[in-house]
Amino acid sequence: MLLPDGFPGQRLRVLPRPLVAAALQRAPTAALLVTDAGYFPHAANHGRRRPDGTGEVVVIVCIDGVGHCESGGRRSVVPPGHALVLPPDQQHAYWADPEQPWTIWWLHATGQQVPELLSVITDDGRERVVELHDTYRAVSTIDDAIGFLERDETVPSLISASGSGWALLAQLAADTVGGGRQRTEPIRQAQEHLRRNFAKPLRVKELARTAGLSPSHFATLFRAATGGGVVEYTKRLRMARARELLITSSRDIADIGAAVGYPDAFYFSRQFHTVHGVSPTDYRRSHAQT
Repeated sequence: MLLPDGFPGQRLRVLPRPLVAAALQRAPTAALLVTDAGYFPHAANHGRRRPDGTGEVVVIVCIDGVGHCESGGRRSVVPPGHALVLPPDQQHAYWADPEQPWTIWWLHATGQQVPELLSVITDDGRERVVELHDTYRAVSTIDDAIGFLERDETVPSLISASGSGWALLAQLAADTVGGGRQRTEPIRQAQEHLRRNFAKPLRVKELARTAGLSPSHFATLFRAATGGGVVEYTKRLRMARARELLITSSRDIADIGAAVGYPDAFYFSRQFHTVHGVSPTDYRRSHAQT
């Protein structure tokens, strides 16, 4: 027999449904509201069967053991470091592995913004197992949501918990777009290298070779993970530093350009203008005035 809860050391918060209905009628909780949240350690025999699904999105983060899910005629395995995402109103069942019961952090959320976030995570509208890039961050986010609901059920606490719920779904969306860790780790390392060395000459072929990838494959993965190319990413890093120097120092424009990787002052000014719509001089002047 599957147990829905009752595990030693568990934490569990479920909002009264009249309170949920009222919160969904006012901003900002109408946009996204965490209705249930919990932590089940070593949840032997845990599981739920919902023939009609539930009205909220269900997110289950597995940190130990193994879980299983059945939905829409297909089965999925949920290993550690992964999140099971179940869209609203979808028939499903999930349960802990009999030999390796899972330890999970979980929450339910509903609201106007949930469908938009889910459209990135589950593009076919079905359940999805997402590989987490940062399991600690996902757990911390759910832990925060539980803490807010444990504090009380006042509007400020509901709003704070809603922020945690939105952050979790946003993380899952970002991890889905970025792809699995094996795919993104070389890109993460390349990004870190660029952040440390953005002022140095950019050589995409060397970055790709360091990552052990062909230049074309590296460029494809980088664009998928960041939404843009290597050159554009580096330009944004350089411009962020240039803005800082223009606001906080009295160094001349050519010196700042050289400091962020543009030894040609004219080229630096032109690149700065394409990003900001104004010249470095006008940018500095406008901030001095404000």
